[in-house]
Amino acid sequence: MAAYDVPTGWSDEEALLRYAPEASEVLLRMIFTNPGVLGGLARKTCADALSLSALPVLPQVEEISDSIALDFAEQFSIDVSSVDVGLRTALLNEMGSGAKEFVFGVYVADWIPRLLHILELLFGPSKTQWETVPAWGEFELSVESALFARNVARLRILDPVTTELVRLRQARQHNCRLCKSLRMNTALEAGADEALFGKVDNYESSDMSPRHKAALALADEMVWQPGFIPVDVIDAVREHFSPAEAVELVLDMTRNAISKVAVAFGSDAPHVDEGVEIYDVDVEGNVTFGLDFRERI
Repeated sequence: MAAYDVPTGWSDEEALLRYAPEASEVLLRMIFTNPGVLGGLARKTCADALSLSALPVLPQVEEISDSIALDFAEQFSIDVSSVDVGLRTALLNEMGSGAKEFVFGVYVADWIPRLLHILELLFGPSKTQWETVPAWGEFELSVESALFARNVARLRILDPVTTELVRLRQARQHNCRLCKSLRMNTALEAGADEALFGKVDNYESSDMSPRHKAALALADEMVWQPGFIPVDVIDAVREHFSPAEAVELVLDMTRNAISKVAVAFGSDAPHVDEGVEIYDVDVEGNVTFGLDFRERI
């Protein structure tokens, strides 16, 4: 597939609206949900950790410099697998029942800037002026994140093998125990197997296709250094994926990163004691676990 040319006047917004309008609508609600003082500071903390532009925040009436919650947000962004029992317990003690929504807010602060940045690199700078917010909303980010995940899962332009390889690579980078134990039925039906999945850890030196290597390289950059993505990584994505596939690819990565919430809370235990579990996603974006291989849902 030849590299595509970005249509004149396009931006990340045009790409999202054209190829993923439902996911785009939820993203806007997540971006413009009132984060509160601590959530706003978490947005700045995550962006600083990633060397990216922060999502918009409300004018702050106070600054909080000594907060376990902000330490948690920073570690969540840098390497969620290093969030230990001590930090997790301290967050729960500091925030109580508000911890769950706060951590979903951290996910938004952590991954949506990554998503917007990579789309800008692929399709052009955003035309949105973050300083001018049309209206702040009041939404439960845990609910919106679940809706976002379903909307992204309904996209079916990208082939299922690439989708699953990227998911597994992120699972191993984030050390999500549940995610590492899963295998998607549709990808298996499309020809993926454990031999292919076993190449994920050392894909650079493997005999994987250039298309798969391009997707996995982008996943690595998105996870570890989203503010410094090399031009050759972007060029490889544009060479091997159509615009619609590229949008779905980066949305998949953002959806996969919701697992960081479970890792952060230590609630990512697999459903099986050993081996792997087969799952699949239906046309509505709902996930079913515990399938037999080739069982359709």
